[in-house]
Amino acid sequence: MPAPQETQKTIALVVRANTAGIGEPVARIVGFLQGAGYRVVLESDTASHLDVPGLESMSAAAIGEVAVAAIVMGGDGTMLGIARKLAPFNTPLIGINQGRLGFMTDIPIERMIPAVEAILSGQSRAEKRTLLEGRVMRDGVMIACGLAVNDVVVARGAGAGMVELRVTVDGIFMYNQRSDGLIISTPTGSTAYALSAGGPLLHPSLNGVVLVPIAPHALSNRPIVVPDSSEIVVEIVSGRDVSVNFDMQTFASLAHGDQIVISRSPNHITFLHPREWSYYHTLREKLHWNEYPSGEGKLR
Repeated sequence: MPAPQETQKTIALVVRANTAGIGEPVARIVGFLQGAGYRVVLESDTASHLDVPGLESMSAAAIGEVAVAAIVMGGDGTMLGIARKLAPFNTPLIGINQGRLGFMTDIPIERMIPAVEAILSGQSRAEKRTLLEGRVMRDGVMIACGLAVNDVVVARGAGAGMVELRVTVDGIFMYNQRSDGLIISTPTGSTAYALSAGGPLLHPSLNGVVLVPIAPHALSNRPIVVPDSSEIVVEIVSGRDVSVNFDMQTFASLAHGDQIVISRSPNHITFLHPREWSYYHTLREKLHWNEYPSGEGKLR
């Protein structure tokens, strides 16, 4: 019999909306957790699209106050959304992959029960990831702000010409750049948009931030990695319909002279992986680096 609620540990469940066939695996994970003595709650957005009788709904802030972990069933987009909300509470995150790539939601759904069981019993690998925070400044006044697990992107509008950006790092002028935009990425985000724009892969344990130009006018504008202790300021010099987005959360009303001030967030997120998890295995699998030298066994 489950323990009384006041002595039960709480685990939150976050599930991607509009996912065909998700009801059965949700029922399985809920049944397993309740059978193991955990109190299971649904994140409020999940509760709005998923009917699981008998489960309480909670806001992300409430989850952060009481949950020992949050299990995310979906793709990396689902993980990004809840990770930003739970970062101030340092609630550990467990990702079950219902998406396509799954760099952060790394547990295959067919292995979720044994993997979650092992993690909750302490057989896990904890991994901390940094975040970026950005402030949009106009005439010395903050008009918008955001938090990013992956990246902060400053970009031209659709159909507009190039944007010109002035970039400083720790108060020192680095360059003026004419391009389609600029990606400022964490190591986590180095496998996302930054990678497709020609940026390097950064191991998650590195204390760095990568700046990746998007289709620069001058081919000498190359990606650069700076310390994540840096304060990066991107000023809009020229361009039409320029926007900034934080993990795809967009603020579109930028004007010439506006500055986006970007720094490392004081918060971080913690992923809980199965003990056998490896970042390099994830890269091999997701980026299809899975061809092995002739005569050698499969790498682990």
